[in-house]
Amino acid sequence: MLVQDADLEYDPTDYPKLLRPILDDRADVVYGSRFIGEPHRVLYFWHTLGNQFLTNFSNVFTNLNLTDMEVCYKVFRKSVLDRIEIRCDRFGFEPEVTAKIAKLRPRLRIYEVGVAYYGRSYEEGKKITWKDGVKAILTIIRFRFTD
Repeated sequence: MLVQDADLEYDPTDYPKLLRPILDDRADVVYGSRFIGEPHRVLYFWHTLGNQFLTNFSNVFTNLNLTDMEVCYKVFRKSVLDRIEIRCDRFGFEPEVTAKIAKLRPRLRIYEVGVAYYGRSYEEGKKITWKDGVKAILTIIRFRFTD
């Protein structure tokens, strides 16, 4: 099961790279990362800083070592998603699913691969704001201590 943003900020030509660790039976979950060596559009400093904060905050609560928790591109074996009930929508999905897969460790093998990112400006339709960051913090805390 592969998560793809509808606005194509992420490049579908990265599908083979995202699927490879699962197809090679090295991973159960694969996260893309916009920060490990692939092309990406340079946009907003504060978005990058916010993403790094949220990723590190999530890592503290989950004991994972991700570089990009908020990335849209995530791939899961169906058997993993069958064990998780997703409650959040919008931008709460990323911290919720991250917290829940972390609770399934050490049985899960989690990989991260670089993906291209062609982010949009607000003029082009970007919708995320600082309020979404606050909601992500609350979601990280909520799902650390609840199911």
